[in-house]
Amino acid sequence: MAAHKGRRLRKGAATTAAAALAVAALSASQAPGATGAPEPLQTSAGHSTPVPEVSADGNATGNSPYYTDLPPLKSPLPSPSSTIGTPVSRGEGEAGIPATVLDAYQRAEAELRATKPGCNLPWQLLAAIGKVESGQARGGRVRADGTTISPIIGPQLDGNGFALIKDTDHGAYDGNSSYDQAIGPMQFIPSTWAWAGRDGNGDGKADPNNVYDAALAAGHYLCRNGWDLSTERDLHRAILSYNNSTDYLNLVLSWVDYYRKGTHSVPDGSGGVPGHRSDDGLPRTSMPSGPGTASPKPSKPGKPAKPADPPKESPSPDPGKPGSPSPEPTPPAGTPTPSDTVDHLVSPDLDGTELTATAGDAFERRLGARAVTKDGKSVAKVRVRFTITGDTDATFTGGERVATIATDPKGVALAPRLLAGEKAGTFEVTAVVVGHAAKGVGYTATVTPRPADKLVRTSDTALTCAPGGEFAGQVQVKATYKGAPAAKVGATATLIKSAADPSANIAGPYFKDANGRPVRTLTGLTTDANGVVTLPKLYADLFSGTYLLRVTTPGGGSVTVELKVSVTASASAGPSPSASADPSPSASAGS
Repeated sequence: MAAHKGRRLRKGAATTAAAALAVAALSASQAPGATGAPEPLQTSAGHSTPVPEVSADGNATGNSPYYTDLPPLKSPLPSPSSTIGTPVSRGEGEAGIPATVLDAYQRAEAELRATKPGCNLPWQLLAAIGKVESGQARGGRVRADGTTISPIIGPQLDGNGFALIKDTDHGAYDGNSSYDQAIGPMQFIPSTWAWAGRDGNGDGKADPNNVYDAALAAGHYLCRNGWDLSTERDLHRAILSYNNSTDYLNLVLSWVDYYRKGTHSVPDGSGGVPGHRSDDGLPRTSMPSGPGTASPKPSKPGKPAKPADPPKESPSPDPGKPGSPSPEPTPPAGTPTPSDTVDHLVSPDLDGTELTATAGDAFERRLGARAVTKDGKSVAKVRVRFTITGDTDATFTGGERVATIATDPKGVALAPRLLAGEKAGTFEVTAVVVGHAAKGVGYTATVTPRPADKLVRTSDTALTCAPGGEFAGQVQVKATYKGAPAAKVGATATLIKSAADPSANIAGPYFKDANGRPVRTLTGLTTDANGVVTLPKLYADLFSGTYLLRVTTPGGGSVTVELKVSVTASASAGPSPSASADPSPSASAGS
Protein backbone atom coordinates (compact mmCIF):
# COMPACT_ATOMS: atom_id res chain seq x y z
CA MET A 1 0.00 0.00 0.00
CA ALA A 2 1.20 3.57 -0.62
CA ALA A 3 0.28 7.26 0.03
CA HIS A 4 -2.62 9.27 -1.43
CA LYS A 5 -1.92 11.61 -4.29
CA GLY A 6 -1.73 15.21 -3.12
CA ARG A 7 -2.54 14.27 0.50
CA ARG A 8 -0.56 14.05 3.67
CA LEU A 9 -1.14 11.36 6.21
CA ARG A 10 -4.44 11.59 8.06
CA LYS A 11 -5.59 9.83 11.21
CA GLY A 12 -2.98 7.33 12.37
CA ALA A 13 -0.39 8.57 9.88
CA ALA A 14 3.20 9.28 10.80
CA THR A 15 4.22 12.91 10.34
CA THR A 16 7.55 14.06 9.07
CA ALA A 17 8.42 15.30 12.52
CA ALA A 18 7.49 11.98 14.07
CA ALA A 19 9.63 10.08 11.60
CA ALA A 20 12.58 12.35 12.23
CA LEU A 21 12.20 11.95 15.99
CA ALA A 22 11.90 8.20 15.62
CA VAL A 23 15.03 7.98 13.52
CA ALA A 24 16.92 10.13 15.98
CA ALA A 25 15.84 7.84 18.78
CA LEU A 26 16.73 4.75 16.77
CA SER A 27 20.22 6.10 16.18
CA ALA A 28 20.81 5.98 19.92
CA SER A 29 19.16 2.61 20.45
CA GLN A 30 20.34 -0.96 19.93
CA ALA A 31 18.12 -3.05 17.63
CA PRO A 32 18.33 -6.85 17.81
CA GLY A 33 21.66 -7.91 16.29
CA ALA A 34 22.18 -10.62 13.75
CA THR A 35 23.27 -9.99 10.18
CA GLY A 36 26.22 -7.74 9.45
CA ALA A 37 25.62 -4.22 8.20
CA PRO A 38 26.34 -3.40 4.55
CA GLU A 39 28.43 -0.48 3.43
CA PRO A 40 27.37 2.95 4.72
CA LEU A 41 24.12 4.26 3.31
CA GLN A 42 22.84 7.76 4.02
CA THR A 43 19.28 7.36 5.20
CA SER A 44 18.57 9.68 8.08
CA ALA A 45 15.22 11.42 7.91
CA GLY A 46 15.19 15.07 8.83
CA HIS A 47 18.68 15.60 7.37
CA SER A 48 19.49 19.15 6.40
CA THR A 49 19.88 18.22 2.74
CA PRO A 50 16.73 19.37 0.90
CA VAL A 51 14.42 16.67 -0.38
CA PRO A 52 14.70 16.63 -4.18
CA GLU A 53 11.63 17.40 -6.19
CA VAL A 54 10.01 14.38 -7.82
CA SER A 55 6.97 14.64 -10.04
CA ALA A 56 3.76 12.91 -9.12
CA ASP A 57 4.03 10.73 -12.19
CA GLY A 58 7.09 8.97 -10.81
CA ASN A 59 5.58 6.38 -8.50
CA ALA A 60 5.17 2.64 -8.62
CA THR A 61 2.06 2.33 -6.50
CA GLY A 62 -0.33 4.96 -7.78
CA ASN A 63 0.04 6.61 -4.36
CA SER A 64 -2.18 4.01 -2.70
CA PRO A 65 -2.39 3.91 1.12
CA TYR A 66 0.30 2.20 3.20
CA TYR A 67 1.08 1.01 6.73
CA THR A 68 2.31 3.79 9.00
CA ASP A 69 3.67 1.90 12.04
CA LEU A 70 7.11 3.17 13.03
CA PRO A 71 9.99 0.93 14.10
CA PRO A 72 10.37 0.15 17.83
CA LEU A 73 12.56 2.25 20.07
CA LYS A 74 15.02 0.94 22.65
CA SER A 75 12.72 1.81 25.54
CA PRO A 76 9.72 -0.51 26.01
CA LEU A 77 7.63 2.50 26.94
CA PRO A 78 8.70 5.43 24.77
CA SER A 79 7.75 8.90 25.87
CA PRO A 80 4.72 10.51 24.21
CA SER A 81 7.03 12.90 22.36
CA SER A 82 8.35 10.02 20.24
CA THR A 83 4.94 8.68 19.26
CA ILE A 84 3.35 11.57 17.43
CA GLY A 85 0.85 10.06 15.01
CA THR A 86 0.86 6.28 14.79
CA PRO A 87 2.01 4.51 18.00
CA VAL A 88 5.48 3.02 17.70
CA SER A 89 5.67 -0.76 17.32
CA ARG A 90 7.40 -2.48 20.23
CA GLY A 91 9.43 -5.63 20.70
CA GLU A 92 12.36 -7.40 19.11
CA GLY A 93 9.93 -9.37 16.97
CA GLU A 94 9.70 -6.36 14.67
CA ALA A 95 13.30 -7.02 13.60
CA GLY A 96 12.41 -10.50 12.37
CA ILE A 97 11.58 -10.89 8.68
CA PRO A 98 9.85 -14.05 7.38
CA ALA A 99 12.46 -16.39 5.89
CA THR A 100 11.21 -16.54 2.31
CA VAL A 101 10.56 -12.80 2.20
CA LEU A 102 14.04 -12.04 3.55
CA ASP A 103 15.56 -14.41 1.01
CA ALA A 104 13.72 -12.61 -1.79
CA TYR A 105 15.13 -9.24 -0.70
CA GLN A 106 18.67 -10.56 -0.42
CA ARG A 107 18.52 -12.38 -3.77
CA ALA A 108 17.27 -9.20 -5.45
CA GLU A 109 20.15 -7.25 -3.90
CA ALA A 110 22.64 -9.86 -5.18
CA GLU A 111 21.24 -9.75 -8.73
CA LEU A 112 21.26 -5.94 -8.84
CA ARG A 113 24.81 -5.93 -7.48
CA ALA A 114 25.79 -7.98 -10.54
CA THR A 115 23.64 -6.30 -13.19
CA LYS A 116 23.62 -2.70 -11.92
CA PRO A 117 26.62 -2.39 -9.60
CA GLY A 118 26.54 1.40 -9.70
CA CYS A 119 23.12 1.44 -8.04
CA ASN A 120 24.37 0.13 -4.67
CA LEU A 121 20.93 -1.18 -3.71
CA PRO A 122 20.79 -2.50 -0.11
CA TRP A 123 18.29 -5.25 0.66
CA GLN A 124 17.29 -3.26 3.76
CA LEU A 125 15.65 -0.70 1.46
CA LEU A 126 13.52 -3.42 -0.13
CA ALA A 127 12.68 -4.72 3.35
CA ALA A 128 11.66 -1.24 4.49
CA ILE A 129 9.36 -0.75 1.50
CA GLY A 130 7.97 -4.27 1.91
CA LYS A 131 7.21 -3.52 5.57
CA VAL A 132 5.43 -0.28 4.76
CA GLU A 133 3.58 -1.59 1.72
CA SER A 134 2.34 -4.99 2.90
CA GLY A 135 3.74 -5.76 6.35
CA GLN A 136 6.29 -8.15 4.77
CA ALA A 137 3.65 -9.96 2.69
CA ARG A 138 1.20 -10.04 5.62
CA GLY A 139 3.71 -11.47 8.03
CA GLY A 140 5.16 -13.91 5.50
CA ARG A 141 1.99 -15.67 4.39
CA VAL A 142 3.69 -17.08 1.30
CA ARG A 143 4.18 -20.49 -0.24
CA ALA A 144 7.59 -22.10 -0.71
CA ASP A 145 7.99 -20.53 -4.17
CA GLY A 146 7.33 -17.06 -2.76
CA THR A 147 3.75 -16.65 -4.01
CA THR A 148 1.40 -15.13 -1.46
CA ILE A 149 -1.20 -17.53 -0.07
CA SER A 150 -3.86 -15.07 -1.19
CA PRO A 151 -3.45 -11.99 -3.40
CA ILE A 152 -2.56 -8.71 -1.68
CA ILE A 153 -4.73 -6.03 -3.27
CA GLY A 154 -5.01 -2.40 -2.25
CA PRO A 155 -8.09 -0.18 -2.43
CA GLN A 156 -9.50 0.59 -5.84
CA LEU A 157 -8.12 3.88 -7.10
CA ASP A 158 -11.44 5.47 -7.96
CA GLY A 159 -10.72 9.04 -6.84
CA ASN A 160 -12.67 8.51 -3.61
CA GLY A 161 -9.97 9.69 -1.21
CA PHE A 162 -7.26 8.30 -3.48
CA ALA A 163 -5.87 8.91 -6.93
CA LEU A 164 -8.14 8.21 -9.88
CA ILE A 165 -6.66 5.49 -12.09
CA LYS A 166 -9.08 3.77 -14.42
CA ASP A 167 -8.51 0.14 -15.34
CA THR A 168 -5.41 -0.55 -17.45
CA ASP A 169 -5.18 -4.36 -17.31
CA HIS A 170 -8.76 -5.51 -17.93
CA GLY A 171 -8.71 -6.79 -14.35
CA ALA A 172 -6.00 -9.35 -15.17
CA TYR A 173 -4.02 -8.62 -12.01
CA ASP A 174 -6.42 -6.94 -9.59
CA GLY A 175 -9.73 -8.51 -10.68
CA ASN A 176 -11.18 -5.02 -11.22
CA SER A 177 -12.12 -3.99 -14.76
CA SER A 178 -13.23 -0.50 -13.73
CA TYR A 179 -10.35 0.89 -11.69
CA ASP A 180 -6.79 -0.16 -10.95
CA GLN A 181 -5.65 -1.40 -7.55
CA ALA A 182 -2.12 -1.83 -6.22
CA ILE A 183 -1.14 -5.49 -6.14
CA GLY A 184 1.28 -7.82 -4.39
CA PRO A 185 3.72 -7.52 -1.50
CA MET A 186 5.43 -4.49 -3.09
CA GLN A 187 2.11 -2.94 -4.22
CA PHE A 188 2.71 -2.14 -7.88
CA ILE A 189 -0.18 -0.75 -9.87
CA PRO A 190 -0.90 -2.85 -13.00
CA SER A 191 0.26 -0.19 -15.47
CA THR A 192 3.65 -0.01 -13.75
CA TRP A 193 3.97 -3.78 -13.37
CA ALA A 194 3.28 -4.12 -17.11
CA TRP A 195 6.77 -2.79 -17.84
CA ALA A 196 8.58 -3.11 -14.51
CA GLY A 197 7.64 -6.74 -13.71
CA ARG A 198 10.46 -9.26 -13.39
CA ASP A 199 10.82 -13.03 -12.95
CA GLY A 200 12.76 -13.35 -9.70
CA ASN A 201 12.33 -17.05 -8.98
CA GLY A 202 13.09 -18.41 -12.44
CA ASP A 203 9.71 -19.98 -13.15
CA GLY A 204 9.27 -18.12 -16.43
CA LYS A 205 6.51 -15.83 -15.10
CA ALA A 206 6.41 -12.28 -13.75
CA ASP A 207 3.84 -12.44 -10.94
CA PRO A 208 3.26 -9.34 -8.78
CA ASN A 209 1.96 -11.61 -6.00
CA ASN A 210 5.25 -13.51 -5.85
CA VAL A 211 7.68 -11.95 -3.40
CA TYR A 212 10.75 -12.96 -5.45
CA ASP A 213 9.31 -11.38 -8.60
CA ALA A 214 8.05 -8.30 -6.77
CA ALA A 215 11.30 -7.72 -4.85
CA LEU A 216 13.40 -7.96 -8.01
CA ALA A 217 11.00 -5.65 -9.86
CA ALA A 218 11.19 -3.14 -7.00
CA GLY A 219 14.98 -3.32 -7.07
CA HIS A 220 15.13 -2.59 -10.79
CA TYR A 221 12.55 0.16 -10.36
CA LEU A 222 14.62 1.84 -7.63
CA CYS A 223 17.80 1.45 -9.69
CA ARG A 224 16.56 3.06 -12.89
CA ASN A 225 17.68 6.45 -14.17
CA GLY A 226 21.29 5.67 -13.26
CA TRP A 227 20.58 6.42 -9.58
CA ASP A 228 23.28 5.64 -7.01
CA LEU A 229 21.45 4.77 -3.80
CA SER A 230 24.57 5.26 -1.71
CA THR A 231 24.05 9.00 -2.18
CA GLU A 232 21.35 10.77 -0.21
CA ARG A 233 19.90 12.67 -3.14
CA ASP A 234 19.43 9.63 -5.36
CA LEU A 235 18.16 7.53 -2.45
CA HIS A 236 15.48 10.12 -1.72
CA ARG A 237 14.58 10.43 -5.39
CA ALA A 238 14.19 6.67 -5.68
CA ILE A 239 11.94 6.36 -2.62
CA LEU A 240 9.83 9.33 -3.67
CA SER A 241 9.48 7.77 -7.11
CA TYR A 242 7.91 4.78 -5.37
CA ASN A 243 5.41 6.98 -3.52
CA ASN A 244 5.49 10.75 -3.87
CA SER A 245 5.08 11.69 -0.20
CA THR A 246 7.61 13.20 2.19
CA ASP A 247 5.92 11.33 5.04
CA TYR A 248 6.35 8.09 3.13
CA LEU A 249 10.00 8.94 2.48
CA ASN A 250 10.75 9.50 6.16
CA LEU A 251 8.85 6.41 7.24
CA VAL A 252 10.77 4.18 4.81
CA LEU A 253 14.08 5.74 5.88
CA SER A 254 13.29 4.99 9.53
CA TRP A 255 12.74 1.31 8.71
CA VAL A 256 15.94 1.20 6.62
CA ASP A 257 17.89 2.52 9.61
CA TYR A 258 16.22 0.01 11.89
CA TYR A 259 16.92 -3.01 9.69
CA ARG A 260 20.52 -1.89 9.18
CA LYS A 261 21.12 -2.22 12.91
CA GLY A 262 20.32 -5.93 12.71
CA THR A 263 17.61 -8.37 11.77
CA HIS A 264 16.97 -12.07 11.73
CA SER A 265 14.87 -14.66 9.94
CA VAL A 266 11.59 -15.92 11.39
CA PRO A 267 9.36 -18.74 10.07
CA ASP A 268 7.02 -17.86 7.23
CA GLY A 269 3.61 -16.83 8.48
CA SER A 270 4.85 -15.92 11.96
CA GLY A 271 5.61 -12.26 11.30
CA GLY A 272 3.45 -9.52 12.70
CA VAL A 273 1.20 -7.35 10.55
CA PRO A 274 1.19 -3.57 11.16
CA GLY A 275 -1.96 -2.20 12.73
CA HIS A 276 -2.20 1.30 11.31
CA ARG A 277 -2.72 2.57 7.77
CA SER A 278 -2.49 5.95 6.14
CA ASP A 279 -6.16 5.68 5.13
CA ASP A 280 -7.50 4.95 8.62
CA GLY A 281 -10.82 6.74 8.94
CA LEU A 282 -11.45 6.76 5.21
CA PRO A 283 -13.96 4.44 3.50
CA ARG A 284 -12.40 1.21 2.23
CA THR A 285 -13.23 0.32 -1.35
CA SER A 286 -10.83 -2.54 -1.86
CA MET A 287 -11.97 -5.91 -3.10
CA PRO A 288 -9.34 -8.24 -1.64
CA SER A 289 -9.56 -11.93 -2.31
CA GLY A 290 -9.98 -14.19 0.66
CA PRO A 291 -7.49 -16.80 1.80
CA GLY A 292 -7.06 -19.58 -0.70
CA THR A 293 -8.24 -17.53 -3.63
CA ALA A 294 -6.09 -18.08 -6.67
CA SER A 295 -3.81 -15.29 -7.68
CA PRO A 296 -4.60 -13.53 -10.97
CA LYS A 297 -2.78 -15.16 -13.84
CA PRO A 298 0.73 -13.69 -14.13
CA SER A 299 2.24 -12.66 -17.39
CA LYS A 300 5.36 -13.86 -19.11
CA PRO A 301 8.33 -11.54 -18.49
CA GLY A 302 8.40 -8.84 -21.12
CA LYS A 303 4.87 -9.77 -22.29
CA PRO A 304 2.51 -7.86 -19.98
CA ALA A 305 -1.21 -7.86 -20.34
CA LYS A 306 -2.31 -5.32 -22.90
CA PRO A 307 -3.44 -2.19 -21.03
CA ALA A 308 -6.70 -0.52 -21.90
CA ASP A 309 -7.16 3.26 -21.77
CA PRO A 310 -4.34 4.00 -19.31
CA PRO A 311 -4.78 7.07 -17.12
CA LYS A 312 -3.74 10.52 -18.15
CA GLU A 313 -0.43 11.74 -16.83
CA SER A 314 1.18 15.07 -16.07
CA PRO A 315 4.39 16.25 -17.69
CA SER A 316 7.57 15.23 -15.91
CA PRO A 317 9.97 17.93 -14.70
CA ASP A 318 12.81 15.56 -15.62
CA PRO A 319 12.06 14.50 -19.20
CA GLY A 320 15.42 12.82 -19.69
CA LYS A 321 14.62 9.98 -17.30
CA PRO A 322 12.37 6.95 -17.75
CA GLY A 323 9.37 7.02 -15.46
CA SER A 324 6.28 5.05 -14.60
CA PRO A 325 2.71 5.92 -15.51
CA SER A 326 0.44 7.77 -13.12
CA PRO A 327 -2.63 9.97 -13.34
CA GLU A 328 -2.40 13.68 -13.92
CA PRO A 329 -4.43 16.16 -11.82
CA THR A 330 -7.93 16.71 -13.14
CA PRO A 331 -7.97 20.07 -14.98
CA PRO A 332 -10.82 22.53 -14.60
CA ALA A 333 -13.95 21.48 -16.48
CA GLY A 334 -13.74 22.35 -20.15
CA THR A 335 -9.96 22.91 -20.11
CA PRO A 336 -8.18 20.36 -22.32
CA THR A 337 -4.74 19.17 -21.34
CA PRO A 338 -1.96 19.29 -23.95
CA SER A 339 -2.36 15.55 -24.41
CA ASP A 340 -6.06 16.00 -25.20
CA THR A 341 -5.17 18.06 -28.26
CA VAL A 342 -2.81 15.49 -29.79
CA ASP A 343 -4.12 13.71 -32.88
CA HIS A 344 -1.08 11.55 -33.62
CA LEU A 345 2.68 11.15 -33.28
CA VAL A 346 5.14 11.33 -36.14
CA SER A 347 8.87 10.75 -36.50
CA PRO A 348 10.59 14.10 -35.93
CA ASP A 349 13.06 13.65 -38.81
CA LEU A 350 13.04 12.44 -42.43
CA ASP A 351 15.28 9.40 -41.89
CA GLY A 352 12.45 6.89 -41.83
CA THR A 353 11.57 4.44 -39.10
CA GLU A 354 14.25 1.80 -39.60
CA LEU A 355 17.65 1.75 -37.91
CA THR A 356 20.55 -0.65 -37.54
CA ALA A 357 23.45 -1.16 -35.13
CA THR A 358 26.10 -3.81 -34.52
CA ALA A 359 25.75 -5.95 -31.42
CA GLY A 360 27.14 -4.19 -28.36
CA ASP A 361 27.06 -0.73 -29.95
CA ALA A 362 24.77 2.22 -29.45
CA PHE A 363 22.40 3.09 -32.27
CA GLU A 364 23.73 6.26 -33.88
CA ARG A 365 20.28 7.69 -34.42
CA ARG A 366 18.19 8.94 -31.52
CA LEU A 367 14.59 7.78 -31.60
CA GLY A 368 11.96 10.45 -31.18
CA ALA A 369 8.35 11.39 -31.63
CA ARG A 370 6.65 14.68 -32.40
CA ALA A 371 3.16 15.29 -31.03
CA VAL A 372 0.87 17.10 -33.47
CA THR A 373 -2.74 18.20 -33.63
CA LYS A 374 -5.15 17.45 -36.49
CA ASP A 375 -4.01 20.61 -38.26
CA GLY A 376 -0.34 19.67 -37.88
CA LYS A 377 0.61 21.99 -35.02
CA SER A 378 3.23 20.73 -32.55
CA VAL A 379 2.19 20.18 -28.93
CA ALA A 380 4.52 20.69 -25.99
CA LYS A 381 4.33 19.13 -22.51
CA VAL A 382 2.91 15.83 -23.75
CA ARG A 383 4.12 12.64 -22.11
CA VAL A 384 5.30 10.07 -24.65
CA ARG A 385 6.12 6.50 -23.68
CA PHE A 386 8.77 4.61 -25.70
CA THR A 387 8.66 0.81 -25.31
CA ILE A 388 11.05 -1.84 -26.64
CA THR A 389 9.26 -5.04 -27.67
CA GLY A 390 10.43 -8.28 -29.19
CA ASP A 391 13.03 -10.96 -28.57
CA THR A 392 15.98 -8.70 -27.82
CA ASP A 393 18.34 -7.69 -25.05
CA ALA A 394 18.55 -4.14 -26.34
CA THR A 395 17.79 -1.43 -23.79
CA PHE A 396 17.72 2.30 -23.38
CA THR A 397 20.58 3.94 -21.49
CA GLY A 398 20.20 2.85 -17.86
CA GLY A 399 19.16 -0.70 -18.74
CA GLU A 400 15.40 -0.14 -19.05
CA ARG A 401 13.04 -1.18 -21.85
CA VAL A 402 10.56 1.65 -21.22
CA ALA A 403 11.14 5.40 -21.09
CA THR A 404 8.58 8.17 -20.62
CA ILE A 405 9.60 11.59 -21.93
CA ALA A 406 7.78 14.93 -22.13
CA THR A 407 7.75 16.80 -25.45
CA ASP A 408 9.78 19.99 -25.65
CA PRO A 409 8.50 23.39 -26.88
CA LYS A 410 8.78 22.07 -30.45
CA GLY A 411 6.58 19.12 -29.60
CA VAL A 412 9.45 16.62 -29.80
CA ALA A 413 10.31 13.91 -27.27
CA LEU A 414 13.65 12.17 -27.73
CA ALA A 415 14.08 8.73 -26.18
CA PRO A 416 17.27 7.94 -24.25
CA ARG A 417 20.05 6.47 -26.35
CA LEU A 418 19.13 3.00 -27.65
CA LEU A 419 21.81 0.38 -26.93
CA ALA A 420 22.11 -2.83 -28.95
CA GLY A 421 22.58 -5.98 -26.90
CA GLU A 422 24.48 -9.10 -27.93
CA LYS A 423 21.44 -10.81 -29.44
CA ALA A 424 21.20 -10.26 -33.18
CA GLY A 425 17.82 -9.80 -34.81
CA THR A 426 14.99 -7.35 -35.31
CA PHE A 427 12.76 -5.73 -32.68
CA GLU A 428 10.29 -2.87 -32.41
CA VAL A 429 10.25 0.41 -30.51
CA THR A 430 6.84 2.05 -30.20
CA ALA A 431 6.00 5.57 -29.04
CA VAL A 432 2.52 6.41 -27.74
CA VAL A 433 0.91 9.30 -25.90
CA VAL A 434 0.51 8.28 -22.28
CA GLY A 435 -3.13 7.91 -21.31
CA HIS A 436 -4.56 8.73 -24.73
CA ALA A 437 -5.61 6.81 -27.83
CA ALA A 438 -3.79 9.08 -30.29
CA LYS A 439 -2.04 7.17 -33.07
CA GLY A 440 1.55 6.45 -32.17
CA VAL A 441 4.69 5.91 -34.22
CA GLY A 442 6.78 2.76 -34.46
CA TYR A 443 10.39 2.00 -35.31
CA THR A 444 12.00 -1.21 -36.55
CA ALA A 445 15.49 -1.76 -35.16
CA THR A 446 17.95 -4.40 -36.34
CA VAL A 447 20.98 -5.66 -34.46
CA THR A 448 23.62 -7.27 -36.66
CA PRO A 449 26.19 -9.74 -35.27
CA ARG A 450 29.69 -8.57 -34.40
CA PRO A 451 31.85 -9.19 -37.51
CA ALA A 452 35.28 -10.65 -38.16
CA ASP A 453 36.77 -10.50 -41.64
CA LYS A 454 39.74 -12.77 -41.07
CA LEU A 455 40.42 -16.01 -39.17
CA VAL A 456 43.77 -17.75 -38.70
CA ARG A 457 44.98 -20.68 -36.64
CA THR A 458 47.19 -19.75 -33.71
CA SER A 459 49.39 -22.84 -34.26
CA ASP A 460 50.75 -24.67 -37.30
CA THR A 461 51.03 -28.05 -35.58
CA ALA A 462 49.58 -30.85 -37.70
CA LEU A 463 46.38 -32.35 -36.37
CA THR A 464 46.56 -36.15 -36.61
CA CYS A 465 44.91 -39.03 -34.85
CA ALA A 466 44.64 -42.81 -34.99
CA PRO A 467 41.23 -44.32 -35.84
CA GLY A 468 38.97 -44.42 -32.78
CA GLY A 469 41.31 -42.07 -30.93
CA GLU A 470 41.40 -38.49 -29.70
CA PHE A 471 43.27 -35.64 -31.38
CA ALA A 472 46.12 -34.52 -29.13
CA GLY A 473 45.62 -30.80 -29.60
CA GLN A 474 42.60 -28.50 -29.76
CA VAL A 475 41.98 -26.18 -32.68
CA GLN A 476 42.40 -22.53 -31.75
CA VAL A 477 41.76 -19.62 -34.11
CA LYS A 478 42.05 -15.87 -33.85
CA ALA A 479 39.52 -13.47 -35.35
CA THR A 480 40.28 -9.94 -36.49
CA TYR A 481 38.25 -7.16 -38.04
CA LYS A 482 40.05 -4.54 -40.10
CA GLY A 483 43.27 -5.74 -38.52
CA ALA A 484 42.14 -5.43 -34.89
CA PRO A 485 41.22 -8.34 -32.57
CA ALA A 486 37.52 -9.09 -32.87
CA ALA A 487 36.07 -9.82 -29.44
CA LYS A 488 32.67 -11.39 -28.69
CA VAL A 489 32.26 -12.59 -32.27
CA GLY A 490 30.12 -15.65 -32.81
CA ALA A 491 31.73 -18.53 -34.69
CA THR A 492 30.55 -21.78 -36.26
CA ALA A 493 32.74 -24.87 -36.65
CA THR A 494 31.75 -27.58 -39.15
CA LEU A 495 33.40 -30.84 -40.24
CA ILE A 496 32.61 -30.30 -43.93
CA LYS A 497 32.29 -32.84 -46.74
CA SER A 498 34.75 -31.11 -49.06
CA ALA A 499 36.22 -27.73 -49.94
CA ALA A 500 33.44 -27.33 -52.49
CA ASP A 501 30.68 -28.73 -50.28
CA PRO A 502 30.41 -26.95 -46.91
CA SER A 503 27.63 -29.18 -45.59
CA ALA A 504 28.37 -31.31 -42.53
CA ASN A 505 30.09 -34.62 -43.11
CA ILE A 506 28.50 -37.89 -42.01
CA ALA A 507 31.75 -39.68 -41.17
CA GLY A 508 35.21 -38.93 -39.88
CA PRO A 509 36.28 -36.69 -36.96
CA TYR A 510 33.64 -35.27 -34.65
CA PHE A 511 33.02 -33.23 -31.52
CA LYS A 512 30.92 -34.47 -28.60
CA ASP A 513 27.77 -32.86 -27.27
CA ALA A 514 26.88 -32.62 -23.58
CA ASN A 515 25.67 -36.23 -23.65
CA GLY A 516 28.81 -37.56 -25.33
CA ARG A 517 27.16 -38.06 -28.71
CA PRO A 518 29.04 -37.25 -31.94
CA VAL A 519 28.26 -33.86 -33.54
CA ARG A 520 29.93 -32.36 -36.60
CA THR A 521 28.62 -28.79 -36.39
CA LEU A 522 29.15 -26.45 -33.43
CA THR A 523 27.37 -23.11 -33.07
CA GLY A 524 27.39 -20.62 -30.21
CA LEU A 525 31.18 -20.34 -30.11
CA THR A 526 32.38 -16.87 -29.11
CA THR A 527 35.78 -15.21 -29.31
CA ASP A 528 37.32 -13.86 -26.12
CA ALA A 529 38.61 -10.34 -25.47
CA ASN A 530 41.65 -11.06 -27.65
CA GLY A 531 39.57 -12.42 -30.53
CA VAL A 532 40.58 -16.02 -29.79
CA VAL A 533 38.29 -19.03 -29.64
CA THR A 534 39.38 -22.53 -28.66
CA LEU A 535 37.29 -25.39 -30.01
CA PRO A 536 36.42 -28.45 -27.93
CA LYS A 537 38.38 -31.66 -28.33
CA LEU A 538 38.09 -33.61 -31.56
CA TYR A 539 37.67 -37.38 -31.81
CA ALA A 540 38.10 -39.82 -34.70
CA ASP A 541 35.78 -42.63 -35.68
CA LEU A 542 37.11 -45.86 -37.17
CA PHE A 543 37.68 -44.52 -40.69
CA SER A 544 41.09 -43.35 -41.84
CA GLY A 545 41.53 -40.45 -44.24
CA THR A 546 42.01 -36.70 -44.61
CA TYR A 547 39.18 -34.49 -43.43
CA LEU A 548 38.38 -30.79 -43.29
CA LEU A 549 37.22 -28.55 -40.44
CA ARG A 550 35.94 -25.10 -41.39
CA VAL A 551 35.41 -22.23 -38.91
CA THR A 552 33.39 -19.20 -40.04
CA THR A 553 32.23 -15.89 -38.55
CA PRO A 554 29.83 -13.12 -39.53
CA GLY A 555 31.66 -10.57 -41.64
CA GLY A 556 33.32 -13.12 -43.92
CA GLY A 557 35.98 -14.63 -41.66
CA SER A 558 36.81 -18.23 -42.58
CA VAL A 559 39.59 -20.74 -42.06
CA THR A 560 39.79 -24.39 -43.16
CA VAL A 561 41.89 -26.81 -41.11
CA GLU A 562 43.15 -30.19 -42.32
CA LEU A 563 42.68 -33.24 -40.07
CA LYS A 564 44.34 -36.61 -40.73
CA VAL A 565 43.23 -39.94 -39.34
CA SER A 566 45.78 -42.72 -39.87
CA VAL A 567 46.98 -45.86 -38.13
CA THR A 568 50.49 -44.40 -38.31
CA ALA A 569 49.46 -41.03 -36.84
CA SER A 570 51.79 -39.73 -34.15
CA ALA A 571 51.28 -36.98 -31.61
CA SER A 572 54.76 -35.72 -32.53
CA ALA A 573 53.86 -35.00 -36.13
CA GLY A 574 55.71 -32.04 -37.57
CA PRO A 575 54.28 -28.66 -38.58
CA SER A 576 51.88 -28.33 -41.46
CA PRO A 577 50.04 -25.39 -42.99
CA SER A 578 47.24 -24.09 -40.77
CA ALA A 579 44.85 -23.75 -43.68
CA SER A 580 44.73 -24.90 -47.23
CA ALA A 581 43.72 -22.64 -50.05
CA ASP A 582 42.68 -25.75 -51.97
CA PRO A 583 42.31 -28.48 -49.33
CA SER A 584 41.73 -32.07 -50.26
CA PRO A 585 38.20 -33.46 -50.18
CA SER A 586 36.90 -35.42 -47.26
CA ALA A 587 37.74 -39.09 -47.11
CA SER A 588 35.11 -41.58 -48.02
CA ALA A 589 34.11 -44.17 -45.46
CA GLY A 590 36.75 -46.82 -45.09
CA SER A 591 39.51 -44.94 -46.95
